[in-house]
Amino acid sequence: MYLLLIINILLNCLRFLQAQEDCPALNNGDNLSQTQLLDRLTHGCRYDRLERPITYTETGTRLPVDVYMRAYIYFMQNLEAHDLQFKIFALLQMRYMDPRLSFRNVSPKRLQPILGEQTLRDSLWMPHIFLANERDSSILGTTEKDILTSISPDGTVIVSTRIKATLYCWLNLKKFPFDEQHCSTVLESWMYNTSELVLHWEQKRPITYDPALHLTEFILQNSWSNETVINADLSDLRHGAFAGNYSSLSFTVHLNRVVGFYLMDYFLPSMLIVALSWVSFWIQADQAPPRITLGTSTLLTFITLASAQGKTLPKVSYIKVSEVWFLGCTIFIFGSMVEFAFVNSIWRRKRNIPLRKLSSKHILKSTLPPNLSRRRSHARSRSFSGASARQLDGNAAFNNYLTVNLPITPIMENIVLEPQPKRKSSFQQLSGNNRKLDVTFVESGENAMATTSTAAAPSLNRSMTDIPNNNNIPEDFSHEEQIAYTGWTTLTPQEIAIWIDTRARFMFPLAFLVFNMFFWTFVYCI
Repeated sequence: MYLLLIINILLNCLRFLQAQEDCPALNNGDNLSQTQLLDRLTHGCRYDRLERPITYTETGTRLPVDVYMRAYIYFMQNLEAHDLQFKIFALLQMRYMDPRLSFRNVSPKRLQPILGEQTLRDSLWMPHIFLANERDSSILGTTEKDILTSISPDGTVIVSTRIKATLYCWLNLKKFPFDEQHCSTVLESWMYNTSELVLHWEQKRPITYDPALHLTEFILQNSWSNETVINADLSDLRHGAFAGNYSSLSFTVHLNRVVGFYLMDYFLPSMLIVALSWVSFWIQADQAPPRITLGTSTLLTFITLASAQGKTLPKVSYIKVSEVWFLGCTIFIFGSMVEFAFVNSIWRRKRNIPLRKLSSKHILKSTLPPNLSRRRSHARSRSFSGASARQLDGNAAFNNYLTVNLPITPIMENIVLEPQPKRKSSFQQLSGNNRKLDVTFVESGENAMATTSTAAAPSLNRSMTDIPNNNNIPEDFSHEEQIAYTGWTTLTPQEIAIWIDTRARFMFPLAFLVFNMFFWTFVYCI
């Protein structure tokens, strides 16, 4: 019995002596090299790299590890709109305290920190921090990764890593290419929740940028940093399916797009293409081949220009400012082609058109299709004849009526007006002997016709003496002088087509100017 007790005591002593031999002492730390000192500090008997540093308050409460971060951005690639991503080249630095690595008491004469690279970092406990919005990332370096590790005498560990990361950035392209974008870089704790690890930004200059940093398409306006907590549950598996609150850091850059490229390569050429479509207004309306070729060429050229610009953008559901510009310019180019079709159809008409006034209202009304004009003329004639019948005889039914599109005076059926002589047009020499009276007779009863014509004969004879003789109108009278002399004038279809083209030369540029005023006001003021 005593023998067994003695054997156990001896075995425990041997184990203790063996453990003392396996766990190297920290005596004479000043005489040790950095490698020897680190080997003893990180020996398995004293240091477990799988366990985080543990500190306690005075009351014995376990405290989380505070990790302080800093970022230095020395290169940033332009946003790739079609992939909704951007690239950064940065130096990430994290700092935390590990009391197990303090060598101030072990080697008091050693005042400089111990420096190492990836090998030193691999032997230490590291907080696992990841980029939450990354698409791809890597540590820069060729054979040796660009990692710098520093251990201070008080146990402060600083790890600096050069990384290249491709990050997602959800772009708002409603005002493209006059847009402003906010792109964030999000850092989160992967393994430890807020009860074990808390992330902080450094108090002084947490985010710095290389003074030589320039972007070709954007201007870096400003940036800001933020600290927050992410609540993860079983529906969010980005933290390894562990529920809890996880510390998170982020910094956001505010970028303004430079519009010089788009002004010179898209907006200014599109303005010139729209203006080029207006050249057709100076080509005569009967010249169909050149006007059609010019209209289709400008339209296809603008569509090609717009499609080349739109290929670099993602297909989003909302309307962009660039699409509003594209639609507006397309409407103006298409409108010039519609205007040609309109004036060309008028040019090919055979009959001259009588006008009461040389105003835009009367000229545009004269361009209505002949069938529509005739229906309106019949409607006006019936209303006029009905009122005249009631004035002539309140008892008799008067159904025969006469409509004259000259000064409204009754004309007997047996009176024949002499044809007008030829005159010179104010625009070009055109024949005017096809000017005719639009006279329509409607017969509804033979008895009413005989009674009415007998009763109205004296007044008709007196009225005919007031109508000026068309043969007495001088040939060199202008349209205004003819209206003053007779109350009417006549325009040929060719004159009306030329009049419309002349007005279009001013109306289209004026409308495009108004469109530009509204467009650029919306872009820069709203």
